[in-house]
Amino acid sequence: MTHTKKHRFNKHQKSKTPKKTMASKANIHVLYEQSVQCVESEIDFVDETFKKLRGRKAKLLREDFCGTANTSCEWIRRRNTNKAIAVDLNEEVLAWGREHKIGKLTDAQAKRITLINENVMTVDTGKVDTALAMNFSYWIFEDRPTMIKYFKGIYNTLVDDGILFLDAFGGYEAYQEMRERTEHDKFTYVWDQASYDPVTGHCVCHIHFKFKDGSKINKAFTYEWRLWSLPELTEMLTEAGFKATVYWEGTDEDTDEGNGIFVPATEGEADAGWIAYIVAEK
Repeated sequence: MTHTKKHRFNKHQKSKTPKKTMASKANIHVLYEQSVQCVESEIDFVDETFKKLRGRKAKLLREDFCGTANTSCEWIRRRNTNKAIAVDLNEEVLAWGREHKIGKLTDAQAKRITLINENVMTVDTGKVDTALAMNFSYWIFEDRPTMIKYFKGIYNTLVDDGILFLDAFGGYEAYQEMRERTEHDKFTYVWDQASYDPVTGHCVCHIHFKFKDGSKINKAFTYEWRLWSLPELTEMLTEAGFKATVYWEGTDEDTDEGNGIFVPATEGEADAGWIAYIVAEK
């Protein structure tokens, strides 16, 4: 005879449901946008600088290493004549961007953006007015021949008066193994420079997120790059055929921090940490 156990519950006893943590409810792409990206100011710089240098507005933009294509979506929203081609190897991230970023555009806007799941070194996008490789993503190319090959590929993709926009970071703290924390309303953004090899220039960086309830997302993003210097980058761009200019950020007199205004410069300051744009004209 088989006996089946019957569980007895006190009528006052409540079944325990594990409480969801802030980390479990968060999305790393949203957190990234809130703590790292400012696509509005980025596109402001691209749009205004192109117009100033070329006397016309760019229309067709190519965004390499686009991730969720957040920047391309901002470009599309600026004018109904703007079009964008967004390229990335990670189909999963592209799919998220397709649903959550492009999905928020109007139907007419969404028709003007093309997502391509391919390698930026080999993709054929046709001619474009301007190309972007932002958030230091192109530093994944860790040797000169590969980087120059990438730059030459972009050079050939641009129209005759096209411009490539890049960003870069540095400063003496960039070579240190350290963590930098930035407080936001609901979380703490942690930039973790985990390792740096002075012989090869290879560095490994992580992004972590910590929340007010004590939960965390460790290594939400991991990057393995070469820490390139501005002279190295501008020299390689020149070798690829570009005229490269560094745009240095000004300083706010009250806070002694960057003021978000970037201007052409032939000299910079030996800051602990800086971010600059590189404008490469064909």
